[in-house]
Amino acid sequence: MLIIGESGHECLAYTRYNESKQINLVSSLIVTVSFDHKIFLQNVGQGPGIYQMFDSEGALLYVGKAKNLKNRLSSYFRTTGLSIKTEVMMKKVVDVQVTVTFTENEALILESNLIKDRKPRYNILLRDSKSYPFIHIDDSHEFPRLSFYRGDRSAPGKYFGPYPGVSAIRETLSLLQKVLPVRQCDDVFFSNRSRPCLQYQIKRCSGPCVGLVSKEAYAKDIELAGMFLQGKDESLNELLQSNMATASENLKFEEAAGWRDRVNALRRVQSHQSITSGHSDVDILTVASLHGKVCVEVTFIRGGRHSGSNGHYPKVLLEFTEAEILSAFITQYYHRRQAPKEIIIGIELEGQPELETWLTEQSDRKVIITNSVRGPRRDWLAMAQLNVTERLKRHLSESQSVQKRLQALTDVFQLEQTIGRIECFDISHTMGQQTVASCVVFTDKGVTKSDYRRYNINNITPGDDYAAMRQAIQRRYKRVLKEEAKLPDVLLIDGGKGQLSSAAQIMRELQINNVLLVGVAKGEGRKPGLETLFIEGQSIGIKLAANSAAMHLVQQIRDEAHRFAITGHRARRGKAQTQSVLQEIPGIGAKRRQALLKHFGGLQGIQQAGVKDLNKVSGINVDLAEKIYQHLQK
Repeated sequence: MLIIGESGHECLAYTRYNESKQINLVSSLIVTVSFDHKIFLQNVGQGPGIYQMFDSEGALLYVGKAKNLKNRLSSYFRTTGLSIKTEVMMKKVVDVQVTVTFTENEALILESNLIKDRKPRYNILLRDSKSYPFIHIDDSHEFPRLSFYRGDRSAPGKYFGPYPGVSAIRETLSLLQKVLPVRQCDDVFFSNRSRPCLQYQIKRCSGPCVGLVSKEAYAKDIELAGMFLQGKDESLNELLQSNMATASENLKFEEAAGWRDRVNALRRVQSHQSITSGHSDVDILTVASLHGKVCVEVTFIRGGRHSGSNGHYPKVLLEFTEAEILSAFITQYYHRRQAPKEIIIGIELEGQPELETWLTEQSDRKVIITNSVRGPRRDWLAMAQLNVTERLKRHLSESQSVQKRLQALTDVFQLEQTIGRIECFDISHTMGQQTVASCVVFTDKGVTKSDYRRYNINNITPGDDYAAMRQAIQRRYKRVLKEEAKLPDVLLIDGGKGQLSSAAQIMRELQINNVLLVGVAKGEGRKPGLETLFIEGQSIGIKLAANSAAMHLVQQIRDEAHRFAITGHRARRGKAQTQSVLQEIPGIGAKRRQALLKHFGGLQGIQQAGVKDLNKVSGINVDLAEKIYQHLQK
């Protein structure tokens, strides 16, 4: 970054990188807004670029892009015509920084990167989510498998998708099995078969593991599977019928019957698809707003089939049009995520050509944005627009339900202000071993998984739940105090008076006095609805009606803490068992253990492997493979 003084102002020039593409930006004026805005606007050019607005503490409030910086920034300093929310923001702005770019596309890239990196308060902010899954055909294997895949797609093979979630992948793979008997088992299971599995018996696999199908015939099935996943149903149907006719003409009636069954299966699959059209891969983006909330829904069309949809609820503090919301959503949603060849939106966006250019660069293929559609695409869009409105209504209804439950629990505890944040702790172990404590968080928006934490408990007497609770509470809130993070209004402890007392002891030591501590003791027979709530400092417990909103909330949070603790404990226990078994084998050090686990995917895979399979792992010779095999067989 280079700063150059110029006429009492500061001039900024720097180079910005987007992925592997270098974007060179030209200089810009950085001016402090304790200035006369008329003088400020005189120094702003009419070219494209981005602007950043800061408050008195230097926090970034808003990032925007403009085709004409002077015109766009002038609109913020009007005496009338600003929305109330924009006026509120402008009262906080004390500094504006402007960066001029060569093109609108460069401004779009820079704006997208800044919003992603800095998360300005008043921009439309989309919460990050994990990457979407693909169907993967690993063609490096002589008998490729079809599998679920999530990641950077660096492994060899072909990828189909992305799909909206795991359920959509499973449904597609299940449909495919009915049409083409291609294996979906993992390589370890495949290499250790001596006879065909159940999938072969129910005609969902051709049995390549035991040589019941030739490589040539299997390769043809893989090719057909690719056609199915690309949505080429008509071509696939014609090819299957051609194969059936050819087999019949050659008097291979059993083979012809097999092709006939596949044709019939494909027709049944097609009849269950509510929407099919060609071999399109399309994302449909629709937006709805109601009572200050915004929902953007992404509908996935993969291979001409409706493959589900996902709803997103971006944070919107200013008043934006639907077109502005969609523009911001696109730049954040497809940041480091490949877009399909077509995106349907139904409305025209400002700077749409620049968005298409940016999407094309992000996805390394031509991407178009369509806002005028006909035929099946119009049906897709109409259905998506209907669904996004219904999704937002359901979301608002659920949010209101959360508020009612929080208010009900507030009334039970006789608090002056409505509870805004609840944290709950639980302990999980097996006979005192691999103890794990969980902390889950519930706010007025529901479960807040980004704030969940797990703690591996060490250096205590095995089975001492009180000591485990003290250690978890201390580690959690010592850090909260250090980082000046938010404390809960209510702290729930899954347990009776003993666990509650242990938690209270640590909270007193940390001098945290403004948090209500509540123990949730299980009822008779551990039946739900019979729990007793013990408030720290009160000897008499509170029993709530089993059907009360407050009880339902407590049960929901307690059960979530229990689930989160058990999941962590099982993972820790499984890792410990795996490490201990392999550590007993002479000649197996840390590197070889890692190589074995990576190659076979876990201890179960290693236990199922033969000597030849073990010998294929880097660093494992025949003698060592024999030792490992013999040890695991014992």
